[in-house]
Amino acid sequence: MAEYQKIEYRIGKDGKITETVIGATGASCMETTKGLEQALGAVEDRELLPEYYEGEENLNSSQTTTLNQM
Repeated sequence: MAEYQKIEYRIGKDGKITETVIGATGASCMETTKGLEQALGAVEDRELLPEYYEGEENLNSSQTTTLNQM
C-alpha cells in the first residue's frame, strides 16, 4: 500500500522555489519530487532534514529543496 505524501511549495518574491516533502521515508522524498524538479530546472541547494536519516520506519520525514527557476 502506498503511503500518503504531501509536497508543499513556497515561491519567494525573488522567484526562488522552496519545496518541502512531508510524510516520506528515507530517500523516497527525493524520488517523489524527481520529475517535477527536472521540469522546473536545476536544483540549486538541497537541505535534508534530520528525519531523512532516521530510517524507513519513520513516516514523518520531510525534505526541503531550493530550485533555480529557469
